Amino acid sequence: MKKLFSEVPRLKGERLELRALEERDAEALYELAHDPVIYRYLPTFLFEQKYDDIYKVIRLLYTECFQESIILGVFREDCFCGLAEMYGFKDHIHKISVGYRLLPRCWGQGIATEALRLMIDYLLNETDIEIITASTMIENQASAKVLTKNGFTLVVHAVGEDWGYPEPTIADKWIL
Repeated sequence: MKKLFSEVPRLKGERLELRALEERDAEALYELAHDPVIYRYLPTFLFEQKYDDIYKVIRLLYTECFQESIILGVFREDCFCGLAEMYGFKDHIHKISVGYRLLPRCWGQGIATEALRLMIDYLLNETDIEIITASTMIENQASAKVLTKNGFTLVVHAVGEDWGYPEPTIADKWIL
């Protein structure tokens, strides 16, 4: 078993590849990071929005950010679709949280479902992770459907969380 954060994984599925972002992916990452429609259901403090310079974001993803999150690009036929993230690592209980965000042109095609399935397979079969969690805003039914398709169970409904907004975000908590 690999220890999480011992390497940047490269995950391949039927249609998708999850891999480290490179400078050639900067324009697509910039498009994702600056689309308010995508981020309406997400926390305000995501790493790809931390710096104005998108090239700096890519350079720091696997150094500064990698100490607390693993963020991979989601690619279909080498075309950037979005990001898959593993974060909130708790080594002593073998737990991590997962998230994903896709460009709108990639919605409704099963891409988030497959990307999540690839993360789950990697975490449960190649690392010592035993517990995987996720959080969704209660309004984000599409994300809830992706989690359900991948075997997650809703464990807490409509709890207030700090997602960086002035008021607590009302979210659902999921576990696998």
